[in-house]
Order: sequence, then structure tokens, then C-alpha cells
Amino acid sequence: MSRVQLALNVADLDGAVEFYSKLFGTEPAKRRPGYANFALADPPLKLVLIENPASRGSGVAGALNHLGVEVATTEEVQVAARRLEGEGLQPEVQESTTCCYAVQDKAWVSDPDGTPWEVYTVLADAPAATSLGGSTAGDDTAVGVVCGTAGSCC
Repeated sequence: MSRVQLALNVADLDGAVEFYSKLFGTEPAKRRPGYANFALADPPLKLVLIENPASRGSGVAGALNHLGVEVATTEEVQVAARRLEGEGLQPEVQESTTCCYAVQDKAWVSDPDGTPWEVYTVLADAPAATSLGGSTAGDDTAVGVVCGTAGSCC
């Protein structure tokens, strides 16, 4: 089995574990002092959390712009948004938003350190002239995401 691994520095391991447990609907596969990991089948992902408050900035400090889970349909985005809302995470839902040369439906939440996560589906390609920083039905900058040369949103 192949899966992506993301290793993140977190300022507060307990707060991060609480957030990611809600985001993915499961508890960590392993938890040790200063360390936790989630081994997820759907989406296939190994998420490693390392408590390192001295290195962890706020939001997307460093190279990380944001993280996301691509799903196949708008219905899956809606189901995820309802589940996240039920967990008290207050997702920001965007419908038919244009970013990074694609029209997308998405739901955004941010972890306790301010790292933005999106659950999204691509509805269609957008014209090459699409503004990377703009949006037709939402504003990606509201959750701290900068499209284009500083990062990406999809």
C-alpha cells in the first residue's frame, strides 16, 4: 500500500490530536510523549505530529501553504462540511470558486496552529487567464491561502 506522509511540527500536541481526530473521524494509530501519528485508509495518508513549539510558527510559517483532501464529488465535500460542522470546526464552504486554474467546491478548516485544510473537488478546468489570487464565488484569502507564486490552493 502506498500513501502520502505529512510530518508536521505542532505547538500543542493535545490540541493537534483533538483537531485531527475530528478532521479525519478517527483516533491516532500511535501516541507517544511529544509524538502522534494517524494511519488513514481513506484518504490514504500517514500524518505525523511532532510537538515542537520552538520551531512551529503560526499559520503557514515556512514553506507550507495549506493542506487538502481531494474528493470525487460535490456531495462528498458537502458530507465532509456537515461532519466537520458537527465536530464544532465551523468550515468555510465555497461553491464554484475559481482558483489555480480550476473551478472547485470546497470546505476549509484551520488546525489549532492556523494551518488551513481544504476538502475539495475539481468541477472543471478554468481558462488559462484565471487570476490565481481571485475567486468567482469565494475568497481563498479569507483563510490565509495565497495562490500563485507564494503557494497553491489546489
